[in-house]
Amino acid sequence: MKFDKWFYSQSTLVKVLLLLIPFVGWAMELFIRLSVAIREQDALHWVVFILFVAVGWTWVLCVVDLIYFLLKGRLILA
Repeated sequence: MKFDKWFYSQSTLVKVLLLLIPFVGWAMELFIRLSVAIREQDALHWVVFILFVAVGWTWVLCVVDLIYFLLKGRLILA
């Protein structure tokens, strides 16, 4: 699963638009975190994925990730 590589290959405008739409942004982050967890097989990535599924349904976490993405170019721990 290389969904994260597909996402990061898009233009910045497309990535921001995908993250801004409430349900689409949540789904994008879910698939990105899942693909990173499967590819890396690291305990930290699995913990972050599980926490995102448990708490990530709030739009606040998506906004925090969007701000971090605009500053650093990557999602938090993804």
